[in-house]
Amino acid sequence: MKINALVHDVREAGTPRREFLRKSLLLALPAALYATGVPKVLAAVYSPPTRQRGSTTLNVRNWGARGDGATDDTTAFQYAIDALPSSGGTVVVPAGDYVIDPTRNVRLRSNMHLLLQDGARLRAKRNDKERAYVLMAYKVSNVEISGGQIIGDRETHLGTAGEWGHGIMIRGSSKITVRDIHVSKCWGDGISIGGAMVTNAPTIPCSDVVIANVVCTGNRRQGLTIGCATGVKVYDSEFSDCNGIAPACGIDIEPDAGDSRTTTTVHIENCHIRGNAGNGILIYKRVEGVTIKRCTIEYNGGHGILTIGPEGGYIAQNTIRHNYLVGMMFGSGTRNYQYSGNISRNNNTRLHGVNKTVYPLVYLTGFIDGNKGNGAHVARVSDVYSIRVTSNGYAK
Repeated sequence: MKINALVHDVREAGTPRREFLRKSLLLALPAALYATGVPKVLAAVYSPPTRQRGSTTLNVRNWGARGDGATDDTTAFQYAIDALPSSGGTVVVPAGDYVIDPTRNVRLRSNMHLLLQDGARLRAKRNDKERAYVLMAYKVSNVEISGGQIIGDRETHLGTAGEWGHGIMIRGSSKITVRDIHVSKCWGDGISIGGAMVTNAPTIPCSDVVIANVVCTGNRRQGLTIGCATGVKVYDSEFSDCNGIAPACGIDIEPDAGDSRTTTTVHIENCHIRGNAGNGILIYKRVEGVTIKRCTIEYNGGHGILTIGPEGGYIAQNTIRHNYLVGMMFGSGTRNYQYSGNISRNNNTRLHGVNKTVYPLVYLTGFIDGNKGNGAHVARVSDVYSIRVTSNGYAK
């Protein structure tokens, strides 16, 4: 079995919350690795908020959804959602395979919970579009999405262009919770968060978005993209095995195009970010106030964490190991970051003992020379400012 094999399963009926993620991580890695301590099984540290909604409960089966893996159930899902009263409520999706046309997508409304029960799978209908989303939360508030699986069409996609075939698209929305869900094989991102463009007016950012206990794996672009937004929390989740089109990161924190758009106040804690073709986490320009805490970031094809031009951040108590490039790279224009209490091991594996670099690196406190076989752990380029590196551990 390959380390990047997509062998995650839907949680069994009656499996408690958080146990879903534990089983996913155990299934994801070969048994031979367990003895080495490589896999990290996450323990819950956060209980996501329940959003405001009415008491009405509707079942998609009562609105024509078949769940037989062949019938297009997009219209039936939309009928059920639109049938909720103005106060909102819950739309239940029982076990089954529901084909959803991402070129039309299922549009969520304010004050609702889309509850996928154990064994419920939303399968993206194959298409050739550059932009297509299974679930869309657009300029809504008080929305919760939970349970089940979303499976994209990257293996059957009819086109070759584009990078925006997302499992869950959240734009210009507030008070959104996504929890206990498995998203895989999307043409673009597993989950994408960003702003909603408005003609002749400023872009509407997302705010108060919580991602908790999710697995995003085997997607073509990113596991999670955080664009124009404020107040995003990501807990107890896995972002793995992204590959196919750049940047192919586990998590990419990067505002949408346009110098006026920003991303502020992002908190990532107790997550497992591994096996991605690009960086584990990328933090880009016009991003302010990112905290990364108690995560395991390993076996990524780029840096463990790469910053390029963000302002203000705190990176602490993480385990960063076995990444192809430097474990923690403070890139051009980074300002006011603290890096403390982290453990690094065997990063910059590309060098294999060869005495060369591709960056004009300035090594910071505690750096262990990768050319001696211990791994390049923390480095920066010359034009970064106010970087504090304290009390980290560097394992041989």
